[in-house]
Amino acid sequence: QVQLVESGGGLVPAGGSLRLSCAISGRTFSSNTMGWFRQAPGKERSFVAAITWSGSSTYSADSVKGRFTISRDNAKKTVYLQMDSLKPEDTAVYYCALSWGTDLRSKDGDYRVWGQGTQVTVSS
Repeated sequence: QVQLVESGGGLVPAGGSLRLSCAISGRTFSSNTMGWFRQAPGKERSFVAAITWSGSSTYSADSVKGRFTISRDNAKKTVYLQMDSLKPEDTAVYYCALSWGTDLRSKDGDYRVWGQGTQVTVSS
């Protein structure tokens, strides 16, 4: 059974930075893509970024391009989301997820295992 545990959320002023981590435990499929999603109050969960197993390919939502960077350390079984130049509209619960496949995917249904989420709040 695969488990994902996010950490690193918190309260930060606009323009600040945070780095989220997602620790992967249990039996994993070594070639699966990992992703980050977020859900703001009153809104549906939305895609943020994805990364292939090798880390050679990434894909980000337009709203975070140039500000957020996804990366992974397979030796540590951890995926990261570096968030810079944060805006109040980035406030949400952030989730990491393990994909069914090996290519870059951006839909909820493409991911089979989810973490419990970590709260990110950006003050104006």
